[in-house]
Amino acid sequence: MQRIYDKCRRREPLSREEAYRLYDQAPLQELALVADEVRRAVVPDPEVVTWQIDRNVNITNVCISGCRFCNFHCKPHQTDRAFVTTLAQYREKIDRTLELGGDQLLLQGGLHPRLDLKWYEELFRQLKSEFPNVKLHALGPPEIAHIARISGFTADAEGYRTVLERLQKAGLDSLPGAGAEILDNDIRKRISPGKCSADTWLEVMRTAHRMGLCTSATMMYGHVEQPEHRILHLLKIRDLQSLRPEGTPGFLAFIAWPYQGRGTALEREEGLPGGADTAEFLRMIALSRLVLNNVPNIQASWLTTGIAAGQMALHGGANDMGSIMIEENVVSATGFEGRTTIDAERMQEAIRAAGFTPALRNQRYELL
Repeated sequence: MQRIYDKCRRREPLSREEAYRLYDQAPLQELALVADEVRRAVVPDPEVVTWQIDRNVNITNVCISGCRFCNFHCKPHQTDRAFVTTLAQYREKIDRTLELGGDQLLLQGGLHPRLDLKWYEELFRQLKSEFPNVKLHALGPPEIAHIARISGFTADAEGYRTVLERLQKAGLDSLPGAGAEILDNDIRKRISPGKCSADTWLEVMRTAHRMGLCTSATMMYGHVEQPEHRILHLLKIRDLQSLRPEGTPGFLAFIAWPYQGRGTALEREEGLPGGADTAEFLRMIALSRLVLNNVPNIQASWLTTGIAAGQMALHGGANDMGSIMIEENVVSATGFEGRTTIDAERMQEAIRAAGFTPALRNQRYELL
């Protein structure tokens, strides 16, 4: 085990077997200590923890992906529940975000069968014309692949590049790592049958990296996958990051969180309510720091684990606390009883209480 720890300290890529051994056999305290060592060696200032003010706006709740872990979406025919956010609503949400010091929208769209590339171009252009300084951190690989398909483009790198280039010209600033779940095709067919394959998710991100777009990567664990699927997911992220063109950001951050599924189809049909095991969360944070030797920022995703777990993660590999989440709808739709939003003062208090100095950042992890 010490040999593997030393390899991590040198930031050398671990083999699949070494990564799994860390997950399966390393004592959590040791794993966290080594991850903290690596964090201190990697980040510009080890006494600083970054955070962000942005707003998560759902473009629509109409989605045909069939995700069995989501209570927020509805089918196109469910007109009593379906919505598409209006420009007036965007203006109200953006004005409030600016009042709170935010400068970015995290736009999540779902797979709406009628919102094609031209529709998104018009939306982005309109938002940028009215709010030119607001950054659009928007969509995700499943949505890009879906937009390409319904807009008549090929399901390959060329088609995805066309969509991304046109969206970027219309106002897209960065691409979130949404919809990664677990990057295994069998797992994806079981939990999100209408969403793009793992291979497509990676191809969209590979294309975005070649364009120089700033991106992030995610993982939702704790549902039907096994530990080996989590390891392979991390290795796929690491290996794709190693292929990014020199001088481009690629994946600037990685965010992992435990599945929360109370009231979802996965709970009703398979008895999988999910939850937030703090020890497992801390193990995943530490493992992410050690396996992802080329991804600079590891986020302590407090949304489904709670602030206290996030604070502990800062001592085990994480260097960022993410956003205050001015608005959050998807996790809340499961009936989750935890806190899904906090204010800027509470975020900074939490970081200081953990023993660090809070630093506000933007999506490119530049300090504000």
